[in-house]
Amino acid sequence: MWASARSWRAAPAWRIEGVAAPVAGGCLCGAVRFSFPEEPIARRACWCRDCQYLSAGNASVNVIFRKAGFACTGEVAGYDSTADSGNAMRRSFCPKCGTPLFSESSARTDVMVVRAGALDDPELGRPEGFIWTASAPRWGHVDSSLANCEGQPVPPRK
Repeated sequence: MWASARSWRAAPAWRIEGVAAPVAGGCLCGAVRFSFPEEPIARRACWCRDCQYLSAGNASVNVIFRKAGFACTGEVAGYDSTADSGNAMRRSFCPKCGTPLFSESSARTDVMVVRAGALDDPELGRPEGFIWTASAPRWGHVDSSLANCEGQPVPPRK
């Protein structure tokens, strides 16, 4: 299943070098703002079909945070569906400008998956690996020097 010898646990899951907390972001029109008190625990580019829809055909670059301490101002709309993994997902976006903001999964209620483009610092979106690579189109970029998974990786132990 792994396309690379690198493991998802190669870097410490609790710290990403060069990221200072708190981490903030928001939507294009400024109606929604959010923040996390801690640095992210992972960064991944996802090629599942749902993420391709969210990203206009490309992989969705996602930054994963612990949900504890999450703060959000402004109205957020949501779309509920079942992901390719079988998990119930809620994908949230700004109802004014349509910016995709974050997702929550029934399988991991302790974390939030934030769209990298919604973060104030675009450098935070540099992925550590790619997931759902089996769903990527032939032209899709997958960096073979990073950890890659054909489907949904097993979550790290708490």
